[in-house]
Amino acid sequence: MPVPLSEAQVAIVGLGLMGGSLAAALSARRACRRIVGIARRPSTLRTALALRIIHQGETDLAAGVREADLVVLATPVRDILARIAEIGPLLKPGCVLLDVGSTKRAICQAMEALPPHVQPIGAHPMCGKETSGLAMAEPDLYQDRVFVLSPLERTAPEALALAEEMVRAVGARPLVLDPARHDALVAAISHLPYLLSIALVLSAERLAEGDALLWALAASGFRDTSRLAATNVEMMLDILITNREPILAALRTAQGELATLAELLAQQDFSALQAKLEAARQRRMEVFP
Repeated sequence: MPVPLSEAQVAIVGLGLMGGSLAAALSARRACRRIVGIARRPSTLRTALALRIIHQGETDLAAGVREADLVVLATPVRDILARIAEIGPLLKPGCVLLDVGSTKRAICQAMEALPPHVQPIGAHPMCGKETSGLAMAEPDLYQDRVFVLSPLERTAPEALALAEEMVRAVGARPLVLDPARHDALVAAISHLPYLLSIALVLSAERLAEGDALLWALAASGFRDTSRLAATNVEMMLDILITNREPILAALRTAQGELATLAELLAQQDFSALQAKLEAARQRRMEVFP
């Protein structure tokens, strides 16, 4: 049976933006008994220890997770998948294993193969930045954010309760969600915006071939709408590969909307164009007043 969070040893594998912020949040709130950070680079562990967001640092996965009651995989998605395949025998009976990967179906499928003594839960906090690394971590990153939890059929209620306790401890709001439904939804509101941002930058690049002054004129509007194009490419490529079909569906929908806007402009149907613009403006103001 999982112990209460206050008595738990939490191991966080990966101390970048997400893992580092999780460690910082748990540490600042003194939410658990002990935090072990696991990273490839000793320099990362030295920094985390100096910041006092972990109690112990390990470069060896087995040493880091051996006594953990709760393990969080906070690395890129394909690295999470690789670690799921090796971590099971290293965990003690009843250990709860979470991840914070941006896609859930592939990860939850991989978790099905974990040994029966492990309690797996897919997870995804709906927050982040286009920047990465421990230097960007902050204890309030999860504050007031939705934190998706995708338990498996085999996941015990007590394990889910511990995960929900951790989510609330860092200031987030737990939401239990089916992995496939999660992937379809985030394809539209997270992964599609990234690709649209990429398309915007590449389109501007092509247009700048005819007049390089374009970049000198780029200001806040272009900066804000292209912000996501600066996101870590390795991380986003993992997401695109593991959530391919929902993202393709979202892209095709976006292509249809762009084609409609282009056609309305070409046909000079300005009343219909205005209606489209007003509908989008109204929805945006409803979602983000």
